[in-house]
Amino acid sequence: QVQLVESGGGLVQAGGSLRLSCAASGRTFGSYAMGWFRQAPGKQRESVAAISRGGGSTYYADSVKGRFTISRDNAKNTVSLQMNSLKPEDTAAYYCAGSRKILYSSNYYLPREYDYWGQGTQVTVSS
Repeated sequence: QVQLVESGGGLVQAGGSLRLSCAASGRTFGSYAMGWFRQAPGKQRESVAAISRGGGSTYYADSVKGRFTISRDNAKNTVSLQMNSLKPEDTAAYYCAGSRKILYSSNYYLPREYDYWGQGTQVTVSS
């Protein structure tokens, strides 16, 4: 069993930045692909970014490309999401997720491919 805990959410003005962190338990963190998802009220959960187990490959939703950066530190069992140039439409609960599966590029965007989920951290961007 893997436990994921997100932190770093908060209230920020449009154009500002936040850095989200996800701390994972377990000794096999490096074997998991990791992703960040978000869900706004009344909307489906959507992929924001993902990173391969070794960190060599990253994937981003079109809506956040150029603004968000995902990274991981396997030695510290953490994955982060640096969010810059935030927009009101980025407002959502953000979730960290991990997958034990071997994921291909198309799979990184799918919530159903992930086995472990954090509790979420709220990001609110004011206009």
